[in-house]
Amino acid sequence: MQLIKDKEFGGERPLFGSHDLHLDNVTILEGESAIKECSNIVATNCRFEGNYPFWHVHGFTIQNCYFAVGGRSALWYSDHLRMADTRIDAPKMFREMQDIDLENVEMADADEVFWRCRGIRARNLTLCGGTYPFMLSREIYVDGLESDSKYVFQYARDVEIHNARITTKDAFWEAENVTIYDSELHGEYLGWHSRNLRLVRCHISGEQPLCYAHGLVLEDCTFDPACDRAFEYSDLQADVRGAITNIKNPLSGRIVADRIGSVTLDEYIKAPADCVIEERGK
Repeated sequence: MQLIKDKEFGGERPLFGSHDLHLDNVTILEGESAIKECSNIVATNCRFEGNYPFWHVHGFTIQNCYFAVGGRSALWYSDHLRMADTRIDAPKMFREMQDIDLENVEMADADEVFWRCRGIRARNLTLCGGTYPFMLSREIYVDGLESDSKYVFQYARDVEIHNARITTKDAFWEAENVTIYDSELHGEYLGWHSRNLRLVRCHISGEQPLCYAHGLVLEDCTFDPACDRAFEYSDLQADVRGAITNIKNPLSGRIVADRIGSVTLDEYIKAPADCVIEERGK
């Protein structure tokens, strides 16, 4: 593997078509497509300022690097990426990619990141700002996620999440086959129109959570007192610890909680309208 160290590159495609390179303490200056159509690339202690540096790259490692705002849309149409200890200030990262492994990665502008990706494994991932992370992505495993981005995991499939704190709006809409463990989920309209969403030991806050959901399962979850109109038109099996302030028009299944503040069953309830709702021990 050829070592390139302590260098700067700018302009159009300075390393186009390269293979078997180790870039150490290299700066990619203003320009486009610096490392396009490449393979077996290692980048350590590097800084990326130009647009689109890693497109159509097959097999690469990014360690202890920084992507400046100008390095937008840096990682598209690539596969077999290992990234660690890296900060990204640029938006629109990770598109149409496969086999992504991340550890200790912070994204300061998570706008439209991880779109149409497959095979994402992440540990200690931070997403700040932006909209629609993980749109239409699948086969995702995350352990340690801090996110305040809006509309996360829309249309995502085959997802497993552990130890997350997600503050958002409209999260997990139209998501399918998602399991979330030991996490805090804050925001309005959580999990609407989802299929096979399972929450285990999670805390939920925000208005109108978990409506229009199919195959919804909650195990040992808790609800914030401000949560209301939960489960409208959902079929579910829910075991809730503590209280639920209000349940509205669930479709079918069973809901058990320590305390239930109120239940709304009005003329708009949909068939079969046979959900069992009960307080534990009564």
